[in-house]
Amino acid sequence: MKVLSNLQGYGLAIISCGVALALAGPIDAPSSCFLLAVTVSGLFGGLGPSLLSVALSALAFAYFFLGRPSPPARESTSLLRFAVFLAATLLITVLMEIKRRAEESRSRSEEALRQAHAELAHANRVTTMGELTASLAHEVNQPIAAAVTDANTCLRWLTRDHPDIDEAREAAMRVAKDATRAAEIISKVRQIFKKGAQQRELVDVNEIIREMIVLLRKELSRQSIAVRTELAADLPRLMGDRVQLQQVLMNLMINSIDAMKNVEGKRELTIKSQRAQDEDEQLLVLVSDTGVGLPPQQADHIFNAFFTTKTDGTGMGLRISRSIVESHGGRLWATDNHPRGASFHLTIPTKIEAHE
Repeated sequence: MKVLSNLQGYGLAIISCGVALALAGPIDAPSSCFLLAVTVSGLFGGLGPSLLSVALSALAFAYFFLGRPSPPARESTSLLRFAVFLAATLLITVLMEIKRRAEESRSRSEEALRQAHAELAHANRVTTMGELTASLAHEVNQPIAAAVTDANTCLRWLTRDHPDIDEAREAAMRVAKDATRAAEIISKVRQIFKKGAQQRELVDVNEIIREMIVLLRKELSRQSIAVRTELAADLPRLMGDRVQLQQVLMNLMINSIDAMKNVEGKRELTIKSQRAQDEDEQLLVLVSDTGVGLPPQQADHIFNAFFTTKTDGTGMGLRISRSIVESHGGRLWATDNHPRGASFHLTIPTKIEAHE
């Protein structure tokens, strides 16, 4: 209920009492008329006009309806009526003020709630943009870094006393391949914003695994990491996004490489592919290492966005990988190895529909 300005409220109180006085005589109902005037003044004018209406009503009631000569018995009854009338007007004034303040408090609460919703929506947009930026930077950085490494390798082969054209050509081809893959990642992000259907095709999981091993072989060699593969020969192809599945395998392999950088003793990366034992239409890929293992008491958090144990990590690689796998209808989880290291298990159905 909108409260009038002070001037309007006091004017309403005076007019209401005047109307009540004009009607009280002919209908012989002064109490009802003045109570109505007090109610209207308190409802639309607030506390001040309501008190003014009480005072004017009490004066008019006492002067016009109690000032007439009457027998002592009737006079005492009139005084009681006046006392009850005065108490009723004050009670109405208090109730109207309580009601008005409750409505103002509710209005402030609703405004605060709307403001909180607006701030939450803004924070959500900022967070979403931050996650998107971190995700894109993380995903694009890998092929770009590989391209830079191969470009430097190409230059070394060309600047030797006896340039090795074949090795330089091979390194240059890897640069082109890495740059193409970075462009494909950006293209996938654009497709997401266009809300278009993902481009899926029949994919050979073993072929993707071999491609990632070739791509990371220089880093594996530099860290003295041996690679052991056990790839089943009779695996069916699955319908999936080739670039996204490449990103998953690369993220898992890079995590394993990072986990073994500073460990003593045997460094071995094992990659297996096979049919899942419990279901014939599921493919299982296992990426296992002999690194530092999963973080103690935090193994369940490694797939959370921005969770990382690396000083230079973004905490997005495993989160993105799990999202990709789930969009293919599969699962991705991790377990500890004995005596050390960790294994990442990836299952993907061969016959799936995209999960948004």
